[in-house]
Amino acid sequence: MEHLLGLLRVRVQRGVNLAIRDVTARTSDPYVVIKMGKQKLKTSVVKKSTNPEWNEDLTLSIADPTLPVNIHVYDKDTFTLDDKMGDAEFEIGPFLEALRVRVQGVPSGTVLSRVQPSRQNCLAEESCIIYTDGQVVQNMCIRLRNVERGELELQLQWIDVPGSRGL
Repeated sequence: MEHLLGLLRVRVQRGVNLAIRDVTARTSDPYVVIKMGKQKLKTSVVKKSTNPEWNEDLTLSIADPTLPVNIHVYDKDTFTLDDKMGDAEFEIGPFLEALRVRVQGVPSGTVLSRVQPSRQNCLAEESCIIYTDGQVVQNMCIRLRNVERGELELQLQWIDVPGSRGL
């Protein structure tokens, strides 16, 4: 517990224009795997969709904030290995920096920070870190790599854990 900083809730909201992997049906059965260090979490499978809606929360324990969050999207197959549908990674450093700023008295909806897309971060567009309803959240649209197309919409939220080291 002394190494734990807190928890990072990653809300996997939706996939946009994901690759087709079931060629005969012209669709896919996608799911998302999130890895950070030794942790590995996954969403449920959405059948027959290239624009799936998950709205699932996956929670990572954060001990080393310098580790990247790795994302892999797969197409679920019954009789063969699941097909890869792209991957991405992002750093949580900018999000944690915004969290460290004490935001007493700031109106809900205030943008605390903006992260610009770059070759290093897989962002498809500018990502805003916002103070809303007493929470700091980061909305991001991630462009998948190593695939012909596809994006994921995610939201990050921090959870303080009593007895943890904290930020």
